[in-house]
Amino acid sequence: MDNIRIAVNGVSYNEAAEIYKPHADPFTGPITHLAPWNFAVLATLMFVVTSLSLFENFIVMLATYKFKQLRQPLNYIIVNLSVADFLVSLTGGTISFLTNAKGYFFLGNWACVLEGFAVTYFGIVAMWSLAVLSFERFFVICRPLGNVRLRGKHAALGLLFVWTFSFIWTIPPVFGWCSYTVSKIGTTCEPNWYSNNISNHTYIITFFVTCFIMPLGVIIYCYGRLLQKLRKVSHGRLGSAKKPERQVTRMVVVMIVAFMVGWTPYAAFSIIVTACPTIYLDPRLAAAPAFFSKTAAVYNPVIYVFMNKQVSHSFPPELKKRGYWIFEVEMYLKAE
Repeated sequence: MDNIRIAVNGVSYNEAAEIYKPHADPFTGPITHLAPWNFAVLATLMFVVTSLSLFENFIVMLATYKFKQLRQPLNYIIVNLSVADFLVSLTGGTISFLTNAKGYFFLGNWACVLEGFAVTYFGIVAMWSLAVLSFERFFVICRPLGNVRLRGKHAALGLLFVWTFSFIWTIPPVFGWCSYTVSKIGTTCEPNWYSNNISNHTYIITFFVTCFIMPLGVIIYCYGRLLQKLRKVSHGRLGSAKKPERQVTRMVVVMIVAFMVGWTPYAAFSIIVTACPTIYLDPRLAAAPAFFSKTAAVYNPVIYVFMNKQVSHSFPPELKKRGYWIFEVEMYLKAE
């Protein structure tokens, strides 16, 4: 019975099973049941996303370096966000483009660990940068410590926290608590969500709480308090007097939605496959959240820099001088 073959459209059952069997080693060849055009599409996507991200974030860093007036405490974390997004694209974006162009992770295991760690580390730095940015805006507008103002040393401490805290929760897989491994599609590397090991599960759950739930909580709390402050001050005002509140409300909604759109699919995917490691997902579907999260490096500069009047107000006239929303809100509050 073991030798019986059933021909289907000219291909035996055994041959068909072999065609749809993933390649045994993703470092030596592509998975065999995906047509090459799938990898060509992903390579094109990563080329476009990586190019845009590197260009946009480089412009932000170059402008900050060139113009001294941009190097203000409130802008430190915005520049830090651009640095993190730039590094995500430089490492993960470039490697993903090359491996998808080839069709498999031809760079070897060491590059897999490097990409998995670098993308995770810089990605979490970017996420926590958004959380610290929301806290700094809450600090500036709501003044929870009274007359204490945001200064360079406070901003530097925020940067130190972001990079140190992110490192603490992304380095463990390098040393054996979980691991960085090739994804189901075989062209990117990520934390080992599919492991059945209880120790690995504890890491994934801890990682989810500290690197998604916590920064999201900080963002919602800080922006929520900021909006409460504005509504309290603007109570009873009409017309154009409420313009700063409306502008900030729109900006806050955009920031929270952007965070959720960029990172919720990836976070949800990690929890689902951790809870059900035997679940079958098409490799293209399983790869989608990771590729989608990389697009955050493109729209973060647009939302937090180019659409942010706070930063563009500080640009010299030759770049574009405009009032910025925190400046407007501070003037609005001082009018009280």
